[in-house]
Amino acid sequence: MDVENMYQNYAKPLYWFLLGLSHSPETAEELTAETFYQAIRCIKRYDGSCQLKTWLFQIGKNLWLKQCAKEKRDFHLIGQEASVECSYDPMDQIVDESEERITFYKKITSLDEPYKTVVYLRLASNLTFEEIGQVLNQSANWARVTYYRAKERLKASYEKD
Repeated sequence: MDVENMYQNYAKPLYWFLLGLSHSPETAEELTAETFYQAIRCIKRYDGSCQLKTWLFQIGKNLWLKQCAKEKRDFHLIGQEASVECSYDPMDQIVDESEERITFYKKITSLDEPYKTVVYLRLASNLTFEEIGQVLNQSANWARVTYYRAKERLKASYEKD
């Protein structure tokens, strides 16, 4: 895949993922550009063991973590959790109303890590649980369980309102 196609296919999902992490459009733009710069510079190190999209998200996440460390900002490292299978996914039917969508994303933003990151990767970036696990150096089951727990927290948040 050439650089232009790589950028066209992955820039927008990567930007939304980085926006979810950084909460700053400017930072997300800078990190997206830096991610593609680093990917192009190090393309020979891409061994194909994961999808290109996953590799780019890993680079972006690592750049964000480096930026947090430079700025001495707090971020939470993600730990292992038990695995549970969940086949029903009510979040697949996200509402189209813009006010409800804004409320929904505000609720996601209020989630603690790693729940927020997993939900953003799943919904905004449309990654599989396997890809989410790869990006966050966890298993696919961990990603599935974390996503399920995030949905439960979001449901509880809506019930409180």
